Amino acid sequence: MENPVGVFDSGVGGLTVLRELVSALPSERFVYLGDTARVPYGGKSAETVTRYAIEIANHLIRTRDIKLLVVACNTASSLALPVLRKIYKIPVVGMVDPCVRRAAVLPEKRTIGVIGTLGTVRSGAYEEALRNSVPSARVRSIACPLLVSLAEEGWADNAITRAVIAEYLAPFLEDPPDALILGCTHYPVLKGPIREYLGGGTVLIDSAEEAARVVDILLSETQVRRAGTPGAVEFLVTDDPERFARVGKGFFGRELADVGRVAL
Repeated sequence: MENPVGVFDSGVGGLTVLRELVSALPSERFVYLGDTARVPYGGKSAETVTRYAIEIANHLIRTRDIKLLVVACNTASSLALPVLRKIYKIPVVGMVDPCVRRAAVLPEKRTIGVIGTLGTVRSGAYEEALRNSVPSARVRSIACPLLVSLAEEGWADNAITRAVIAEYLAPFLEDPPDALILGCTHYPVLKGPIREYLGGGTVLIDSAEEAARVVDILLSETQVRRAGTPGAVEFLVTDDPERFARVGKGFFGRELADVGRVAL
């Protein structure tokens, strides 16, 4: 595969990012690596997540000669992005900055909510970035780890999912945020019930959509954007390709063909 864009996540969640990338850049080549042998990243230490991210980046650069790396995992973006950007010469795009850029240009941004995994919320990455870009906003973050499993079960339209969302997001009802950052790549699958619970007054900021916009701009600015011929996607995992393909279909929106397995 000729100079693809590399995309990685701990598992299937990053496929929501890949879906948006493929939609925005249909002529581009992508290679996606899901670290399914070591999922989830959300409860692991910063040192461990950073080590995993470096191993994956090394593999994608060495074996696929990627021209840009998308860290399609909010936990890895929150914990490992500064190190990755110091090590590698290619552009590295995470999930945090694109979402914060979107929040900064909203007409109403008095209060901003963030939901994510324990690792993402504990890192404080969103809060720090929002303080720098939107200093007047009040930020409230809530860890919602169970939503990952519900998304992977495909339970978007489910009473249990709606009950869990209501339990997690109840603190937001006291003072509904002007915007809510979906700080986990699994959460776009649950955008419907989240919007239903919070109502139309809250703008949902989808890290997958925002990251795709940034990658589109970066490829154009660096003059390495591929155009003209149809693109392609290669899928790699570190464990159980069959389960990845089965569960991932709901995140990517179509069948995942020829999933390969690699050892890191």
